[in-house]
Amino acid sequence: MSAHTPSQRRPTGSTDSQHASRHAAFDPEPHREILVALIREIEALPDEGRVLAPAALEPILRRHPRDGRGFYSRAQIIAGFRAFREEAGFTADETTFARRVQLRPVRTQSGVTPLTVLTRPHPCPGTCVFCPNDVRMPKSYLADEPGAQRAAHNEFDPYLQTWNRLAAYHAIGHPVDKVELIVLGGTWSSYPPSYQIWFVKRCFDAQNDFGSGVDRRDGICSPVGDASAIRDDTGVGYNDTVSGYLRDRLDGRLLGNGECATWAELEAAQQENETAACRNVGLVVETRPDLLSAQEVVRIRRLGCTKVQLGYQSLSDPILSANRRGHDVAATRRAMRLLRGAGFKIHAHWMPNLLGASPESDLEDFGRIFDSPDFRPDELKIYPCSLIETAELMRYYERGEWRPYTHAELLDVVAGVLGRVPRYCRVSRVIRDISSNDIVAGNKLTNFRQIAEAELERRGGACRDIRAREVRHEGVDTAALELRATPYETSTGREVFLEFVSAGDRIVAFLRLALPTERVTIGEIDGSALVREVHVYGASLELGARDGDRAQHRGLGQALVEEATRRARDAGYTDLAVISAVGTRGYYRRLGFVDGPLYQHRALDAG
Repeated sequence: MSAHTPSQRRPTGSTDSQHASRHAAFDPEPHREILVALIREIEALPDEGRVLAPAALEPILRRHPRDGRGFYSRAQIIAGFRAFREEAGFTADETTFARRVQLRPVRTQSGVTPLTVLTRPHPCPGTCVFCPNDVRMPKSYLADEPGAQRAAHNEFDPYLQTWNRLAAYHAIGHPVDKVELIVLGGTWSSYPPSYQIWFVKRCFDAQNDFGSGVDRRDGICSPVGDASAIRDDTGVGYNDTVSGYLRDRLDGRLLGNGECATWAELEAAQQENETAACRNVGLVVETRPDLLSAQEVVRIRRLGCTKVQLGYQSLSDPILSANRRGHDVAATRRAMRLLRGAGFKIHAHWMPNLLGASPESDLEDFGRIFDSPDFRPDELKIYPCSLIETAELMRYYERGEWRPYTHAELLDVVAGVLGRVPRYCRVSRVIRDISSNDIVAGNKLTNFRQIAEAELERRGGACRDIRAREVRHEGVDTAALELRATPYETSTGREVFLEFVSAGDRIVAFLRLALPTERVTIGEIDGSALVREVHVYGASLELGARDGDRAQHRGLGQALVEEATRRARDAGYTDLAVISAVGTRGYYRRLGFVDGPLYQHRALDAG
C-alpha cells in the first residue's frame, strides 16, 4: 500500500460501519501536540515484535487524553503517525509502528488481509429447513451478522463494500496490499452470470482505485436500493418476497441495468490488478454441490477464483433428505471431483445437530469427511445447527421433532471431531457469527471452539489442523525449519501436502501439490501436475518488505515451489500448472511460469 492516505469522501446515502465512519472524519492536525507526545512515548517502549498489551498502552493514553477526556483510538494514533512522521522525526517505519498499536492483529496474522463482501438478496434454489429466511439479506444470512451489516450499510454495492472495508483496515494499521476477497451470500451459482462478472469486476475496480489513492464512491447508487425495506408481511416466503421486491425496483426483472459487465471489462480490471498497490491474492465464492457443472467450474475459474466454499452440511443421504437439502451425497462427490480436478482449494461446510441427526450419528458422519478419498477438503467450517425463528425448523422444534443439543452433547461432538482433523486441513470456524438475539434455542457461546479445544486437551488429545499450528507473530529461524511431506489419496489422484515447520511443529509455510491420475474437465491442465495453493504464514507484510525474523518474504514459497517441481518431475509429469490468483501472477512469472488461458505453467525437463 502506498504511503498516502486515500481521500475519505463518502457517497450520499451510503455509510460504512460506525467504526470506519468515525475514523474517516478524523483530522489529526488540531491534535498535533498531544499526538506527537503520545507517539513518542509509544516509540520509547521496548519493541518485542508484538502488539502492545493494553496494560502498556493504556497508561500512555490516560496521560494524553483527547480533548481532556476519553482515549484516542488506535486508528487516530496511526493517522497522527502518518501525518507527523517526517516533521516529528519518528524513528519507526509505518509498518512497524502500525503493528505495535494494531487493532485485532489476528485478522492478518495468517499472511493476507481477508475482505468479505456480500451479494444482494436474490432467489435461492434451496429449500433447506434449517436455513434462515431474512428477506433483507442474501439467503442464509441474517441482518445482525457483522459482515451483513457492513453490506447492508453499503446497499450491497460491491465497489462500496470493498473500498470502505479497505479504508477501515488501513485506518487501524493493517496492510491492504495483499487481499483475499471472500464473496458470500446465498448460492453464487444461482445469480445471473452477468451479475457475477459485474460484481467481481467492481471489487477489482475498488482494489485498483484504493491502491492508487482514487475514490470513485460519489454518485454510486445501488439499483436495488435499501434492502432493509423488504418485508415478508404476507408470509409468501423468501423467494417470492425477494423476487417481487426486485421486479418492483427493476422494471419487472431480477437484474438491474447497471448490474452487468462483459468478460473483456473484467479481464481489463484483472490485468490492472496484477501490478496494483492493493492486489488480489485470493478470490473465494460459495455454492451448492448440485449447481456445479464442468461449465460452471470454468466460469468460476475465469472470474479469477482460487477457492470455493462448498456446503456439504452432511454426508448422510437420510439426513440430507430430512432437511430438504435438495441433493444427495453423490452430488457432493461429483462437485469435489470437478473442483479438485480444476485445482481449486475447497472449503467445506459441515453442520452437526441437523434434523434427524444425533451426537452419535454426527461423529460417524464426520468420519466420512476424511476417511473417504472422495472428500478430504482443504479447509472446514463446523456450523452446529442454530434455531432461527424464520427457519422452517421452528415448526419441527415446536412439535418436539427436533431439539438443540445440550451443552455437554455439543461439546462432546465438537471436541471429538476437532481431534480428528488431519494436519493438511484448516478449521477456519467452529461457530457461526450469529447474534444471540437471533438464536431461539441452543448454543449462544461464541468462544465454543476455545472451550472444545480445552476439553480435547483434557482428554489427552490435541488439534493438529493448520490453524492450531500457524506460526502467526512468532519469530522464525529459517535455517532451523524442517520440510515435511504428508501424502494422501483423493478422488482425482494423489496429493502431497508440503510444509515448513519450526520447533514444536509450528507451520510456517505450505504448498498443496496435486498429482492427478484421471482426466480433468479443463483441457488446459489435462496431464499436468497442479500447485493448488502456496501460503506463507506470519503477520502480513507489505509487498517486498522484510521485517526481522518474520516468515513472509524469506524465500520459503519459492523453496516449496522448487520442491513441488522436483516431485512432479520425478512422478513423470512434463508440466506443472498453478491456479494463481490475479495478484500473484507476477510472482509465478518470476519463478519461470508462463501464462495460459486460465492457469500458469512451468515446463518440466527430464533432468
